[in-house]
Amino acid sequence: MRWDNLTRDDTAATPALFAADAVTTRTFDTPEFRGITFHEIRARSIVNRVPGASRMPFEWTVNPYRGCTHACVYCFARKTHGYLDLDTGIGFDSQIVVKTNAPELLRRELASRRWTGEHIAMGTNVDCYQRAEGRYRLMPGILTALTERANPFSILTKGTLILRDLELLRRASRVTDIGVSVSVGFTDGELWRTVEPGTPSPERRLDVVRTLSTHGIPCGVLMAPVIPFLSDSPEQLRATVRAIAEAGASSVTPLVLHLRPGAREWFTAWLTRHHPRLLRRYDALYEGGSYAPKWYQRRITGMVHDFAAEYGIGPYAPGTHRNVPEKPDARPEDARPEDAHSEDARPEEEPGARADSPPAQLSLL
Repeated sequence: MRWDNLTRDDTAATPALFAADAVTTRTFDTPEFRGITFHEIRARSIVNRVPGASRMPFEWTVNPYRGCTHACVYCFARKTHGYLDLDTGIGFDSQIVVKTNAPELLRRELASRRWTGEHIAMGTNVDCYQRAEGRYRLMPGILTALTERANPFSILTKGTLILRDLELLRRASRVTDIGVSVSVGFTDGELWRTVEPGTPSPERRLDVVRTLSTHGIPCGVLMAPVIPFLSDSPEQLRATVRAIAEAGASSVTPLVLHLRPGAREWFTAWLTRHHPRLLRRYDALYEGGSYAPKWYQRRITGMVHDFAAEYGIGPYAPGTHRNVPEKPDARPEDARPEDAHSEDARPEEEPGARADSPPAQLSLL
């Protein structure tokens, strides 16, 4: 594994991410973690700047994990595992890097007088509520640190584990702007089992939407990805939008599958095994690059918006900002979040949106 380039070295051309002796590798012989290896590290930074060329509407992210047991075959973040010389296919699904000091590091970086309280997005690279979070419990400390500073944030997830932190989310919503979005691209059970094998079912994710909404936390749905020729028929789109509306979602925003390098190869291998008849159609649809043609995206967006209007929901509309209390004056100067973005900007947050990354309106719920 390529740990050497990521350790402390004053002569290195790029900042170190963690110390070599700070890596602990563990496996757990329990059903939920069988076959998964965890690499526990003490990261040197946690508040990460998104590269300037990115399409994302936010500048800062927090990613407590690398790799994701959700194992979505289309996941944009697969390519980032190659930076550690880890396999971007099975390795991405089963070799999980855990930043065990994320909560304490975040608390220190938010306390820097150079930090001015910008919006922080989570779940934009890999899911912060993936299965590993059930064991490592990093998010309660992260949410508490953000709440203590009344720092606005948003979360995008496919994980039902977010309900464990319901009271923390409610507490945060009283002092700052928060946004929660759940990713549900389709409701086809057979497609879900093969394309998103490590995730909770679409029905369970919609239960998350329902529960959050019931407890006063508006929850939007990122309908992503819409998968060409597999989940994009008018009947399928209507059924998905109807289920989203019935769950009480505050909004629905569609996003068509995009296939950037790294994800494209793994998705194509999956397509070859499960739907070989579609290979030529995908080659034609994506011959222009990573994204489906604009005409196709507009067609999907138009249908979803029409169905959403029919069922009484629509795309996100900005609401009223909450009053954020003044932050404490006394702040230590030892943390420098503006210098702390190298870890994930190189390469976790590459330019462009992840396959299920939120557009501007969902990121800023």
